[in-house]
Amino acid sequence: MTDKIQVIATHNGNFHADDVFAVAALKQLFTSAKIIRTRDLDVIAQADLVLDVGGLYDADTGRFDHHQRGGAGARENGIPFSSFGLMWQKYGLKLCSGDQEVADSVDKNLVSAIDAIDCGHVDGPLTGVSLSQTISMFNPTWEEDNNFDDCFEEAVIFASRVLTRFIAAAQGGVNAKSIVAEAIEKADDPRVIVLEQFTPWKTTVLKLSQDALFMLYPAQTGEWRIQTVPVELGSFEDRKKLPAPWAGLSGKELQDVTGLDDAIFCHNGLFIAGCKSFENTLKMAKMALEY
Repeated sequence: MTDKIQVIATHNGNFHADDVFAVAALKQLFTSAKIIRTRDLDVIAQADLVLDVGGLYDADTGRFDHHQRGGAGARENGIPFSSFGLMWQKYGLKLCSGDQEVADSVDKNLVSAIDAIDCGHVDGPLTGVSLSQTISMFNPTWEEDNNFDDCFEEAVIFASRVLTRFIAAAQGGVNAKSIVAEAIEKADDPRVIVLEQFTPWKTTVLKLSQDALFMLYPAQTGEWRIQTVPVELGSFEDRKKLPAPWAGLSGKELQDVTGLDDAIFCHNGLFIAGCKSFENTLKMAKMALEY
């Protein structure tokens, strides 16, 4: 099999996030490839790549189905592969410009989540709106007379944009690691880390620093922010909250409480606050340490 992919086949009719995202990803690599949606086995056999149909997983021959008896394997964490995950194993690195760390990040945060839902590898009923559900909403309802293939194309366009942003976010996170690590190393007080520009910091700080309590960084508006460090990724619990008397205050009220003439706001959740100047935001950090 060569990388000259001319025809990509997937099933027709109702579609899900795994086949939509797999097609969206491959269209970024093989822009001129024709997409055929069918269950005709003769047509499928002639395709260069086959996704989510055909009853076969063989990456070497471009077959990426997971519906056959026994499935198509699973990750070390137990999440089975859907067609998206199978495709990502072969082409994810190329889609991420050869950066394995970026490819792994996208797999963890996007691909495996779609695989899990598609394969029913979830605990209890899903709550809220998932990305998989959003893709499914592109299917015509029973009251609509829309063409499934046209709706599929709309979903692929949407998924392509989402995938692009996941890759960009992962790349940004990887590029930020050295900047954050250097800021940790240069900190005058290991409890207060100052970033000269905002970069994603949580993963690196939680990995490299047990002491960091507050992060200081400039906002896009030129003002400065102080933000608490959570106990772990995704947690609403912080290593140390900002002072309770600041909660929900802004403008003059916060200025009166802090004595800082350019204090702007403090979130009611006590995880973020700010001043116009770096100097006074640093003073906020010192007050918070002592509180």
